Amino acid sequence: MASRDIYSVLAVPNFRWLWVGSLGSSFAMNMQIIARGWFVYDLTSSAMDLAWVTLSFMLPSVLFSLYGGVLADRLPKRRLIVFAQSLNALATLIMAWIIFSGTVVFWDFIWCGFFNGTILALSMPARQAFVPEVIPQPLIFTAMALNTTGWNLSRIVGPALAGLLIAWLAGGDKQSAFGVGVVYVVIAALYLFSALTMLLVDLPGKSSQIQSSGTYNEMREGLAYVFAHPRIFALLLMSIIPFLFGMPLNTLLPAFNQDVLGGHADSLGILVSAMGGGAIVGSMMMATMGDMKRKGLWLLISSLGWAGATAAFGIGSSVAWALLAIALIGLVSAWNMSLNRGLLQHTVDAHMRGRIMSIDMMFHGLMPIGVFPISWVAEAYGVGTALTVSGIAFGAMVVLSYLLSPAVRGMAADAPTSLKAAS
Repeated sequence: MASRDIYSVLAVPNFRWLWVGSLGSSFAMNMQIIARGWFVYDLTSSAMDLAWVTLSFMLPSVLFSLYGGVLADRLPKRRLIVFAQSLNALATLIMAWIIFSGTVVFWDFIWCGFFNGTILALSMPARQAFVPEVIPQPLIFTAMALNTTGWNLSRIVGPALAGLLIAWLAGGDKQSAFGVGVVYVVIAALYLFSALTMLLVDLPGKSSQIQSSGTYNEMREGLAYVFAHPRIFALLLMSIIPFLFGMPLNTLLPAFNQDVLGGHADSLGILVSAMGGGAIVGSMMMATMGDMKRKGLWLLISSLGWAGATAAFGIGSSVAWALLAIALIGLVSAWNMSLNRGLLQHTVDAHMRGRIMSIDMMFHGLMPIGVFPISWVAEAYGVGTALTVSGIAFGAMVVLSYLLSPAVRGMAADAPTSLKAAS
């Protein structure tokens, strides 16, 4: 039975430092989403350009995540994370310098997004696979929920801070790039903080003692492992669908904020913070419900709730409606993702954990498959209509997955969680 005691998780020093380091990195990423999204849309006024920037960040997940999983299983995880966050800090400082110089163009956000995405793809499997090594097994669901809580805390404070900082430093000049440059300096400092904090973890992170069969074979073994275990396949499928049809909201939010609500960088930050506020509630709910029954069924129900809230968000045109709907999206999405990650970590064998986390991340890199058609709908029919279509498609895919996939039906019925039973 999973513990409900949040404090017992945070009392583990290694997990606490890992969590604090993740928090710094999450703040950096969420501040960068606001600064990048606002500045790109201000430069181009194109929803499709927002989609291209998202693609530059997500494509490395498809290309490199499997190799990142192999690295996570082969190498000491702490060293890998420290090196990755240090590189992110350096790249972000270079981007800040370009912005301050006044020579920044749209393609700078493409190369920077691709670099940040590559570093994330190579290091995130190690960070996720590190959690079960520093925390007792009964606390896994609570630990994963706290990780999601930290991410969502950064979604509350980070975007609001970035948006308000840009607006304040612009001094009323909505075309000013100076505020964006300052935000990028802050982001670089947060990446450096994340790297330094990881040095306080006194475990190196287990590396595989199994004889390596070669990078390609190890990646192939990871994919074969997924298809050999229906429950893991179902969990990964129910992780892909939200990224295809739930996450386009994040990409199109700058366009919705400006075109539908008539807002600027500060109001964009408030919208994302409202989503984060709902997400804090959702992830804390999960942290206190680690022993709840029928987890697989609740995963499906929360997916449908996420889909419905996304469709409802697109229908509205008032600030009050947008804030209410996006807070609900935050709540159900955080609850859903915490539940999915906890089930996945609880099911996978330790020596395969890095590769399975990398496969999960690789599938998330397919998000542009959903973003591009939804962005096309946004340019042709309006961003509100596009988000409503996205929510409807999301719900339809969840229902079809349940009807067509025995693995998803087995998960919803709470088939045995052990690998032997699942296979």
